[in-house]
Order: sequence, then C-alpha cells, then structure tokens
Amino acid sequence: MSAIDLENQEKFQQLQKVIDEWKDKEGPLMPVLHSAQEIFGCLSLDVQKYISKEMDIPVSDIYGVATFYSQFTLKPKGKYRVGVCMGTACYVKGSQAILDELKKVLDLKEGETSEDGLFTLDATRCLGACGLAPIMMINDDVYGRLKPEDIKGIIDKYRDK
Repeated sequence: MSAIDLENQEKFQQLQKVIDEWKDKEGPLMPVLHSAQEIFGCLSLDVQKYISKEMDIPVSDIYGVATFYSQFTLKPKGKYRVGVCMGTACYVKGSQAILDELKKVLDLKEGETSEDGLFTLDATRCLGACGLAPIMMINDDVYGRLKPEDIKGIIDKYRDK
C-alpha cells in the first residue's frame, strides 16, 4: 500500500469518527461536511459518496448542500488563497486592475488553483478594510492601497517561501 493510500485511509477513518459522532443527532450534515473539508481540503465526489453511504443521505442532497454554501469547495484550494476585494470602495479605487494583474501574474482565472497547488485566486465581497482600498488578502495577510505594479513583488514573496 502506498503512502498516499495510507494517508487517505487515515483521513477516511477520521471522517468515520466524525460521522459516528453526528449520525444520530439532529442536523448532522453541515458539521460532517465542515469536518470532511477540514480533513480532505475539499468535498470531492469520493468524499461525498462516502458520507452518502455512511449517513444514508443521497449524494444529490450532499452535492446540493456542498454547492449551495460558499464555504464549501469541491476542488482543493491552493496553499495561498488570494482574495481581491470587489466591494464598492475597493472597486471604485481600482480593484479590477488589481484582479486583472493577479490573473496575469498567476496565469489563473477567478476560482482556479495553480497546477503547483500554491495559489487559488478569488474575487471576494467586502473584506471590511475600506480605508485601505483597494485591498487583497493572501490567507490572513492583508495588503492595502495596492497598485497593479505591486502585485508581482507580493506574489514572488509567497513563491519563494
């Protein structure tokens, strides 16, 4: 058995413990999905099928919940989640130019993850730092008063980590 298979097996064992904990409680699906995403990094079809089988909930119901709520993802996210605020203040101050530059520098479209698994690019709603507009966040790091020419240097810092 390969290391990947063992790691996956351990993850499914973790998920089974969560399912066992929530199975007989009211409203178990949301906490199980949250835990599954923490364990696996996303809610892939294999994970959805496993939850379906173990909780006797149709896969279509699980998929419906996973795609309805924005906190769930069906694809793995990058190590660095890059979010550009597209709220009114940021948009007026040039966040579209920041997003366009990020698309060029990262060679990604919104919602995509780089092939090396380092970056995921998202356009977000208001991030609550309007005084620093336009802003972006990379994981928990906030960058404000951005200009397109700032982007390459910021991204290079994360590539070099």
